[in-house]
Amino acid sequence: MSPPDRDAPLRTPTPKNEDAAGDTFAVDATEDWGAFAGLPGHPLMWVLIVSELLVFGAALLAFAGIRIANPVEFLQSQDQLNRLAGAINTMVLLTSGLFAAQAVHSTSIKAIRVRLTLAIMLGFVFLGVKSVEYTQEIVAGYDILTNNFFTLFYLITGFHALHVVLGIIILVIVAVYPSRANVETGTVFWHMADLVWLLIFPVLYLIR
Repeated sequence: MSPPDRDAPLRTPTPKNEDAAGDTFAVDATEDWGAFAGLPGHPLMWVLIVSELLVFGAALLAFAGIRIANPVEFLQSQDQLNRLAGAINTMVLLTSGLFAAQAVHSTSIKAIRVRLTLAIMLGFVFLGVKSVEYTQEIVAGYDILTNNFFTLFYLITGFHALHVVLGIIILVIVAVYPSRANVETGTVFWHMADLVWLLIFPVLYLIR
């Protein structure tokens, strides 16, 4: 038997697992997922995404509420943030999301892995920029205990950074087992991390 062509077009997975290793996130057709059933990727990932968006939404609402009660403190603290680092990370995640989206529409395993690798590398760039930003703030004397603003800043952005780490792990798994179901499921999580940052950046860094 000749070895499989690694650059051959991907098969569209059947509703049930094609194989345990290849279709980690394949959907069982016997399960009823309601509104989540027609979405790309595994419905369980969408359940996770909705729950995470609710958590981030609650955190940003709490930030806005506490800001109303402490407007001067929040404005003064916001002026200490590195807006350039935030803007760079915004572009980094948007570009990474573009590569992830291209992976979904690629027709060969090689092309998918290349685009997922680029998305993963940019995820590491995001974490590197965020680490530099944290270091600058801490060296300047602004840590998680400084005031309410910086407590929320570190909690919200740190929680998001953990999601970026988890997203990188998921994309690595998807790159190893790049079935259509896996690629769609992994990339929707990555897009969730993009979307959340697009909310965090203006709320924490820009809105006066």
